Amino acid sequence: MTAPASQATTADGPLKQPDAGGGLDRGVLAVAGVVVLGAIMSILDVTVVNVAINDLAKEFNTSLATIQWVATGYTLALATVIPVTGWACARFGTKRLYMVSILLFVIGSTLAGLAWSAESLILFRVLQGLGGGMIMPAGMTIMTQAAGPQRVGQVMSIVGVPMLLGPILGPIIGGYLVDDVSWRWIFFINLPIGIISLVLAAKILKKDEPKPTERLDLLGLILLSPGLAGLIYGIARGAEEKDFLKTEPLVFTVAGAVLVIAFVFRALTAANPLIDLRLLKRRSVAAASGTMVMFVTAFMGAMLLLPLYFQVVRGEGAMAAGLLLAPQGLGAMVTMPIGGKLTDRIGPGRVVLGGLVVVVLSVAGFAAVLQGDTSYWTLGAVLFVMGLGMGLTMMPTMAAAIQTLGHDEVPRASTMLNIIQQVSASIGTALMSVLLANQLTAKLGGGAGGEIGSTEKVPPAIMEKIAGPMADAFRHTYWYAVVLIALAFLPALLLPRKKPDTPAVDAPMPMH
Repeated sequence: MTAPASQATTADGPLKQPDAGGGLDRGVLAVAGVVVLGAIMSILDVTVVNVAINDLAKEFNTSLATIQWVATGYTLALATVIPVTGWACARFGTKRLYMVSILLFVIGSTLAGLAWSAESLILFRVLQGLGGGMIMPAGMTIMTQAAGPQRVGQVMSIVGVPMLLGPILGPIIGGYLVDDVSWRWIFFINLPIGIISLVLAAKILKKDEPKPTERLDLLGLILLSPGLAGLIYGIARGAEEKDFLKTEPLVFTVAGAVLVIAFVFRALTAANPLIDLRLLKRRSVAAASGTMVMFVTAFMGAMLLLPLYFQVVRGEGAMAAGLLLAPQGLGAMVTMPIGGKLTDRIGPGRVVLGGLVVVVLSVAGFAAVLQGDTSYWTLGAVLFVMGLGMGLTMMPTMAAAIQTLGHDEVPRASTMLNIIQQVSASIGTALMSVLLANQLTAKLGGGAGGEIGSTEKVPPAIMEKIAGPMADAFRHTYWYAVVLIALAFLPALLLPRKKPDTPAVDAPMPMH
């Protein structure tokens, strides 16, 4: 039998559960520290590597088309391993799985730092992804089960910190390491963090108790993991080719979509599906999932644009661009704890709707003010406001899906939400890169959109003439993001607008 959320314990004994709406006690905060340390390591790694792509291409004397798979291969590995996390949490225990995932990530990081070719680096990045894909959903499960349903909003605000800080700190850390130390240290830096995470997890997280569980849905895994991989690969290739209808991206995208659709039918009819899509029959889970799809697709795609604008239009380096993005993280840090407390007190619906309004206005602000010489103070102010909205949107949306679930339903829901987030982010990044490339081609003519980094070699006199049209291309692309984020209001209107009256049912799901 699994202890209900109200009886969660750490290695040091039972966690005290305060009344609904109360703060998080020391035991839960200790668990949160372990989870955040592991999560921030895996999330930072994505953005740290992104700023090093050009240097890696030079180091291994290969094309950008090849070396970009250092990033895309990691994403593919994440998408393929996340689906099995819910079953693995139930079968092996969350503590054990969390520690194994960190160990895999650290081994992959160390090997990546020792890579001798582009191919070996891509292979080791995939190994990293196999570990990294399990860290976040396992960590979310540990946190929500430890804190109980009445404090899910506060828990989500803590777990969301690395999600928001990763895109800010990653480029800064990566830019520094690549410029002043060595590209190998963008991977080696994970070694000490991972070791500390393992030591703290062993000491603080409660001991797993072996328990019988259902069999792994092998057919579901065979359908979903290759399906997600094919879908993301097809979209990535379509973005790279700037044409989703070319044979290779089209075949992979369609094949991936067919497998995912087949998985949906399987999940709705199987006794023990890999992911319990029947949770979507609950209004709060369905509304949160729909909101997340639209919001993450648009927001993560939009976040691709401003760093490129700083580097391509304004001529800033990677580290400077990362520093210029910092106001967003500061804004998010202000509202995330507030959003968590409000979610637990008044329900997530009102909080998310307010956050979406702020995010839409800020993205529209970029679409309105972005020029070749826009003041950095103006851009920083808009970024800060965007961060305020982000802090009120992402984690309250996840809390809306989780806070009404039973204890044993949380791992499956966490897994599903992480898959939605990862796939939506990949689609959004690919979509916005295609739209931007098309806009650049329209504004500058020829193949300008395909060689965005080539502006480094453009003489200053010519760069001064094309900066305006290039900024226009970025500005117009932001309007697409505004429309997509606005669509998130539709499912968000269905989110719960009051806190749960009673704790979620803690009875385990029936075993078939």
